[in-house]
Amino acid sequence: MIRETRKVSGMLNGEKLIERPLRWGMVGGGRTGQVGYKHRTGALRDNTTYKLVCGAFDLDAVRGRDFGANIGVDGDRCYPDYKTLITEEAKREDGVEVVSIATPNFTHYEITKACLEAGMHVICEKPLFFTVAECEEIAALAEETGMIIGVTYGFTGHPLVHQMAAMVKKGMLGDIRIVDLQYTHGFNAGDDADASEAQKWRTNPATSGPTFVLGDIGTHLYYLSEIVLPHMKITRLMCDRHSFIKSRAPLEDNAYVLSHYDSGAVGRLWVSSVNAGSMASQRYRLVGSKASVEWTDTQPNELIYEIQGQPPQILHHGMPYLEEESLQYERMGALHTEGLGDSWSNIYLWIAQAIDAKRRGDEAFLRTHHYPGIKAGTEGVRWLENCVRSADTGSAWVDFQ
Repeated sequence: MIRETRKVSGMLNGEKLIERPLRWGMVGGGRTGQVGYKHRTGALRDNTTYKLVCGAFDLDAVRGRDFGANIGVDGDRCYPDYKTLITEEAKREDGVEVVSIATPNFTHYEITKACLEAGMHVICEKPLFFTVAECEEIAALAEETGMIIGVTYGFTGHPLVHQMAAMVKKGMLGDIRIVDLQYTHGFNAGDDADASEAQKWRTNPATSGPTFVLGDIGTHLYYLSEIVLPHMKITRLMCDRHSFIKSRAPLEDNAYVLSHYDSGAVGRLWVSSVNAGSMASQRYRLVGSKASVEWTDTQPNELIYEIQGQPPQILHHGMPYLEEESLQYERMGALHTEGLGDSWSNIYLWIAQAIDAKRRGDEAFLRTHHYPGIKAGTEGVRWLENCVRSADTGSAWVDFQ
């Protein structure tokens, strides 16, 4: 008997929420990658959700096979490239069901398309593809093949992100007037003379696409704002982007984006990898007519809540005074800190639940289930296209298309 997928009330504890673990594989994410371990942390935190059965972990096939063996994957299922993985796994009765793509941006489209055509679900890094047209083509293919696409917006699994969304929805802030977003660090403040391979592809338009920091970290800001403010849509924006390290041009290592929303609210976004010395990372501040909230990923267990005319409050994760929308994604409990690994675990869980529901034909569940999917990936690329269009016309205000 298939167990019905359900959302839980209260803490997540690793109990199975789908009938069995999904057979999971990875393309990329090997020894020299920057994000592979985050994917595995997210997927394997609950051993009831995914089982890593195969991978094409590295462009160097020998190194990839050695790496796969060292993380417990059968050597015969450590493949030299994604094409071989797809071909060989398709022959097996116990073949892979869902593949995570943790490779440079320019490969996302071709690998995603090949997996979908082979009947494999996909979990892909962001930005999803280079253009909205590519996103729409792949969305149609996913619909035709009945496959799920998940996108790893890795910060939106934090419980207090969903606390913010609940507070906005329930009118606790009043009408939202100002959206102030920041994701900055200083790890690319120097030149690229000794840059890693992972850094080099991010600053090459052929492999990164039309943006650097806007796509690499700015899309995290944009997607999180969509979750917290789903009722507000950008109508116009202005993007000013800069290449302080000239060899990175035309790609930016710093950018500012101003936005106007259909509700009358205004937004400011700063994204940078040349904020020398900064370890502040992400900051979200929403200003309403009654109150404001502020959250950072460096203090993910606390949410600052400021009601006009009252002392500021610090809301702590896991406490019963929080909204159910936050509490249902708790893992550690109020006395213990939650971190990025827990956030990734929630995202991978949500995608697994979507795949499980798709397999069972539970379209009613999918209509209300939250997970970062093809629509989220498409809207992130749409935002990037509008930012580039504005920047390339002299940082002019443009209508959001």
